[in-house]
Amino acid sequence: MRYMKQFGIILGVTCIGEVLKYFIPLPVPGSIYGLVLMLVLLMTGILKAEQVKDVGEFLIEIMPLMFIPAGVGLMTSWKLLQDFLVPLVAITVISTFVVMIVTGKVTDFLLERKGDKNKNG
Repeated sequence: MRYMKQFGIILGVTCIGEVLKYFIPLPVPGSIYGLVLMLVLLMTGILKAEQVKDVGEFLIEIMPLMFIPAGVGLMTSWKLLQDFLVPLVAITVISTFVVMIVTGKVTDFLLERKGDKNKNG
């Protein structure tokens, strides 16, 4: 029953994100609104991490299964992708490195900022 409650909380926040997509006129997917809402709820303490931890860990464990439909879609669309495979691979590699670099820099910045707070506080 605990898992059902935790899954219900995650599903509810996701559904609220989908509803927000229709009321906020920005080109942002509803899933992103849901993630931001979940972050806000967790950071403000309205929702405790323990209230969704078990199901969250389960969803992370089965995440590779979620990529199977996308992989099958790529296999069925292979003939369409062959025409622009080189630009697609280049864009994928470049964007991967950009995301890795930006993530690293943001992490460094946040760790330095946290270290400064610990020294001053």
